[in-house]
Amino acid sequence: MLVRDAMSTVVLTIGPAHTLRQAARLMSARRVGAAVVLDGDAGLGILTERDILNSIGRGEDPDREPAGSHTTHDVVFAAPGWTLQEAAGAMTRGGFRHLVVLDDLGPVGMVSVRDIIRCWLPAHSVAD
Repeated sequence: MLVRDAMSTVVLTIGPAHTLRQAARLMSARRVGAAVVLDGDAGLGILTERDILNSIGRGEDPDREPAGSHTTHDVVFAAPGWTLQEAAGAMTRGGFRHLVVLDDLGPVGMVSVRDIIRCWLPAHSVAD
């Protein structure tokens, strides 16, 4: 199975000036665990739920903290044609749970560990 078969095509895109609270609200509303951050200066990055959690855990104010200050710019991208094995390997090596999926035109999806597990487990074995 390929990344294109497992990925979510809901790609939340935010700017670096969004606050962490705004990002969290958008992520919650879209039911996604990560957002692509488009920054004209720094390029494409990713902000995850863990980034927001770490900031709040440090006592930072989510209404004042800009997403750009918590964005990872050293992003590992997946291609739609990668196998799920390749994506899982990249996640394991990098220690992260989301990959932005890029094609020639830009971000087309996001694949998470949960997406991969859902595809690898037979439907009848997943407990609701």
